[in-house]
Amino acid sequence: MNKSQRVRPLAIAATAVAAAMIAAGCSSGSSTSSSGAATASAPGITATQILIGSHQPLTGPAAPGYSEIAPAANAYFQYVNAHGGIYGRKIKYTYLDDGYDPSKTVSDVHQLILQDSVYAIFNGLGTPTHLAAVSFINSSKVPDVFVASGCDCWNDPSKYPNTFGWQLDYIREGKILGAYIKKHFAGKKIGYFYQNDEFGQDGVKGLDYEIPSSQVVSRQTYVPTNVNVGPAVAALKASGAQVVVSFAIPAFNALFKLTSLKLGFSPTLVASNVGTDPLTLGGLLEAYAKQAGATVSGNALTQGIITDYYLPAVGNTGNSWIALFKKVHDTYDPKAPFDGNVLYGEAVAYAFVQAMMKAGKNPTRAALVSAINAGLPQGPAVAPYAYSATNHDGVTGGYIGMIKNGALVQQGPVYVTDATPTGAVTAYTGSEPTPPASGMP
Repeated sequence: MNKSQRVRPLAIAATAVAAAMIAAGCSSGSSTSSSGAATASAPGITATQILIGSHQPLTGPAAPGYSEIAPAANAYFQYVNAHGGIYGRKIKYTYLDDGYDPSKTVSDVHQLILQDSVYAIFNGLGTPTHLAAVSFINSSKVPDVFVASGCDCWNDPSKYPNTFGWQLDYIREGKILGAYIKKHFAGKKIGYFYQNDEFGQDGVKGLDYEIPSSQVVSRQTYVPTNVNVGPAVAALKASGAQVVVSFAIPAFNALFKLTSLKLGFSPTLVASNVGTDPLTLGGLLEAYAKQAGATVSGNALTQGIITDYYLPAVGNTGNSWIALFKKVHDTYDPKAPFDGNVLYGEAVAYAFVQAMMKAGKNPTRAALVSAINAGLPQGPAVAPYAYSATNHDGVTGGYIGMIKNGALVQQGPVYVTDATPTGAVTAYTGSEPTPPASGMP
């Protein structure tokens, strides 16, 4: 099967933002001892099971690539279950399709919390989608762990005490990419292409902290419900942009690239890791070109794209984390391509197991929140987590990468920074730990 056959055709559905949310409460369970027999210590926790839930874009504009994430996370959970579970309990992970539509996200999350009584919402995907449900999750006192979005909005412990980011946030990412651009493309004309919500806006905020404003000649946005990016690309071309920085989901990076080719526009593309998994993006480029009656090589069109990443590169087979997650993939998720989306799903699942082990033998919902507030070991991330009672951001750094021959290749060291306008972007002097021999935290 070639890459284009693995990519789900893009389906755009109109997005209707929810007008209101139910402010229903949900018990966090009674506190129990962390010693003795396993008990039903909270909603979703029985003596034998931990039930968690999520909203995911299994269809819709964000489905290509992202629909692989939840099955990959579940693959790691199956691995954990086969190796004794979490204090003997098996993880049951149920995820509902929201089509990247915020109104559907709201109904999915209400079902998971009010009907299914999940212990936690895990890795709900998307900035605009999760924002539609985050207030309800927190008012219900349900742990909202490791949102699949780098929005800095998750780092608000006073407003959202139960919500935690996980991946490198978009402001930090923008700063790391911006520092690279400032150094390597000094004096060049820079254009921005980004999703017109907190995802793209946070990325641009980070870029603007580093790139001199005099270099930025055009700022163009898109919305996920409109696939016509022609006017935005034409405006970037007319501005004379020599480098375009994209904060876009994979489908819109593909649309940007193909529209640029059609218009004879060939800037250097620097793009957020959110939209640059080489296998996903290359497959989309081939599929979309085929729909238009053309035959193109995905590898050729992704060649030279500059991006960043906060996990080891999939192609780095000498890395012990890649070896672990490839083993899990081959056993529990073998039909999926082993790409960056699958790696992401397994890595964030590992972080959840870390947190659950730390929460104790009979955890309440509050115990999981407290466990993360006390900090987590670095695990498979290339830089430490920011977690504390006053900081709910996740990974604090990443490295610059370039796509070469269909694979991400690390360029230089890992950089760490913060989300402030003045925090320096500096090389990380620590090292990535190796996984336990068991593959279990």
